[in-house]
Amino acid sequence: MEQLPAQMTVVAISKPGGPEVLKPETRPVPKPGPGEILIKVKAAGVNRPDVAQRSGSYPPPPGASDLPGLEVAGEVVALGEGATRHKLGDIVMSLVAGGGYAEYCIAQDGQAMAVPPSLSVLQAGALPETLMTVWHNVFERGALKSGQTLLVHGGSSGIGTMAIQLGKAFGATVIVTVGGADKAEACLKLGADHAINYKTDDFVAATKAATGGKGADVILDMVGGDYIERNYDAAATDGRIVQIAFLGGPKATVNFAKLMVKRLVHTGSTLRPRSNAEKAAMVAAIEQKVMPFLREGRIKPLMDSSFPLADAAKAHARMETSQHIGKIVLEV
Repeated sequence: MEQLPAQMTVVAISKPGGPEVLKPETRPVPKPGPGEILIKVKAAGVNRPDVAQRSGSYPPPPGASDLPGLEVAGEVVALGEGATRHKLGDIVMSLVAGGGYAEYCIAQDGQAMAVPPSLSVLQAGALPETLMTVWHNVFERGALKSGQTLLVHGGSSGIGTMAIQLGKAFGATVIVTVGGADKAEACLKLGADHAINYKTDDFVAATKAATGGKGADVILDMVGGDYIERNYDAAATDGRIVQIAFLGGPKATVNFAKLMVKRLVHTGSTLRPRSNAEKAAMVAAIEQKVMPFLREGRIKPLMDSSFPLADAAKAHARMETSQHIGKIVLEV
């Protein structure tokens, strides 16, 4: 093993604000504690929560690093006490509670997954957060089954492009909403059955038309706002609506009688504050049920762009244009 340096370069949030507040800093290389591993980061995914944290609206959970970055891939270079799932030199990808925008990052041994040969390390760095978010919300909370219909809002996002692939892999019909023709084309190419341009078409009417009037069995929504009531209209009887963000705002005026009449379930979750045991359980389920698709190359993250770690501000600016299709990653 190489000797670990004492110091590393990280990208920190100098103060709440726009992309320009992301600044390189030098910090000590962290030491893994019990049940933890230290990853020499090769790639770090950029996600919406990083943007929210940078702007000051999404503080890290207690005990987590103050650095942004919720997913990394790289080499295991140190093991904490009791960390037995991975060994030194393994190439792994992992969800992390923070700290990904750095040359070295601590991860929970139980949350790291071996990177299959079918994936590059850059692709691996773009995977854990979307994989776990989609798996938990669409399949564990939303209980999507083969033969059912999944409606995904924001189909061309990192989450959306993963939801298309997972939905299709498990035998569902997948409908997405997107904001342009190029995004629609990218989603259809990935396997989506229908792509609705929400700027020109009413997604409720289009979803009904695509399902013979039945509606969607599961709806994955990151918009909120006035989409909440429209989701109730677009959902099938006994449909499940899973909320994972509120880009359109967390408040709405809704006729809740629709919940009763259609027997709908409206649930939601966030990943970051969940316990390590809960996250490890999600990882175990993914390793069993999804990893075969990853190994076969049937599922891989759709990559938008990569930026050097020092250019994290440019990566955030790219995400905030909302022009990206798929995942943005930092190359370390």
